[in-house]
This record gives sequence, structure tokens and C-alpha cells, in this order.
Amino acid sequence: MKIAVFTKNRSNPAYEAARLGADRAAALFGARTQHFVPRTGDDPEQQSALVDEALGLRPDAFVFAPVHATRVNAALGRIAASGIPLFSFVNPVTAARCVTYVGANDYALGYALAQYLYTHMEGRGRVLLVSGPEASVTSIERMRAFAEAAKFHPGIAIAGTCVGEYRRDVARARVSQWLQSGERFDGCIAANDVMALGAIDALHATGRKPGRWPVIAGVNAIPEAIAAIGRGEMLATADFSAMRMAYLATECAIRHLRGERVPERIELPAEIVDRHNHRLWDLPYAQRPIPTLEETLA
Repeated sequence: MKIAVFTKNRSNPAYEAARLGADRAAALFGARTQHFVPRTGDDPEQQSALVDEALGLRPDAFVFAPVHATRVNAALGRIAASGIPLFSFVNPVTAARCVTYVGANDYALGYALAQYLYTHMEGRGRVLLVSGPEASVTSIERMRAFAEAAKFHPGIAIAGTCVGEYRRDVARARVSQWLQSGERFDGCIAANDVMALGAIDALHATGRKPGRWPVIAGVNAIPEAIAAIGRGEMLATADFSAMRMAYLATECAIRHLRGERVPERIELPAEIVDRHNHRLWDLPYAQRPIPTLEETLA
């Protein structure tokens, strides 16, 4: 069995983990993966062209994370027309029927993380929000949750929002601009860990030490964020596990091709990682345990 696996970019460690998750599932169940990644990260035209390339190779199934909510719809339509089964993860697909979608509730995840941060701040202080790309479905829902959670803490004020584009270098530059402007913030919550690490880079550049800078939280539980929690540079992260999502989507694809029934939708719960439990995540991706489909559904 050949599984065509589509991820969004090579810059975000979460998608490196997703590719590894798909490979781990394929190895366990006796299938092969072929990875398709846009040369320019998150580029809809390149992802669409890769769909046509993959269709020419006639894989047995597609495991797909769309780079945009609508701009790859025509390509997804071509997958549907081919009759090759489609399995999506991270972001749902609406332009074509998916056998299974594996994801998480971004709003619930963002809300849980924001509540954790605001409670740690004892319900008072100014918080800087760092968003991903403005059109990103995951970022939109997380940012909405960050803002709405603040309404239940009258002493929390949103200092402002900067767009970090889900990139460490961009977040570093944008947070540095905030610091240089003299605008005070006591907490910083980013829509992914890569941008949270960019904020930490910006704070390091000021010469300030952990404990003397705003508390920081992010999303993804990537290894670098887990290490930052261990060093006391970062308060917490939420485990939005693209590796587990891609693993389960690939497992579902293989089981479906074997003629087995698989669920139409799998939604993973939000898990907050902090200094109390971070050692459970303090492993390279290749060594992190991944619950199988049966274990997940149980």
C-alpha cells in the first residue's frame, strides 16, 4: 500500500513530527509513505501542483493537511474525482469527502491554555497575543479563545496582537518591536510554540533573565518548547500533536484499505504541559509514545 502524505511546510517542527507519525504508522502496518511538501511553506499553488504529481503516481490513499481553508479546494476536488480515498488531519477538508478527519478543537485547546496562563498571573496584568497567519484556521480559533478567556478575568487586559506568521524569526522581530516601543506586557501567549520561542529570543536579546520577563505560553509541545519549560523560560504549552494526528490518519487509511471500518472523526483532547509534567514529553519525536487507534478510541 502506498500512502501519499501532504504536510504544510518544513519550517514548523510540528510537521516534521507529522511526517514521522505517518511513517511510524506505515511501518507498523506494512505500508509505504511518500511525502509531498511545498518548497515554499504553506503555498496553496505549490500544494495543488503536488496533488497533481501525486495523482500521476496513483497512491492507494491520501493523508492530507491543507495549507489553506479554501485555496486548495480545486485540487481536493481532483482527488475526489480520482476515487482515491482521502483522510485529513490538523485542518478539516470541506471541498471533498474525507473518510476520516483527525484533529483537535482549537478553540477548546486555546481556551484551556489561556485560562492556565491567566490563572497563573492571578487574574491581572497585560498580555501580548502572537498570532499565526491571518487566514490560518488554527490560529483564528486559538486567538479567539485567548481573547474570550480574558473576559472572565477582569484584571487581564490584552495589550495587543502581533502577527508572527507561525515563524520563529518573524515572531522574534515583531515581539522585539513591541519591546522597543516601551509597551509593557506581563504575559505573552502565542498560537504556536515556534512563535513563543521567537518571543523568548526577543527577550533574551534585551539581556533580561527568565523570572524577570513576561510569562510565556504556546501550542504544540515541540521538543524545543519542552526544553524551554524545563529551563524556566516558558510557563506552559498545549499538546496539539500533529504527529499523533498524522499517525492516526495514516492508520485509518490503511485499515480502510483493508476493508475495516474506521471513524469519520477523531478529536484529540487538549493537554497542558508545564513544569510539573513536562518530563513526560521530554523525548525526541521518534521516542514519544503514540496511542494506536484502538487505544485512542478506548
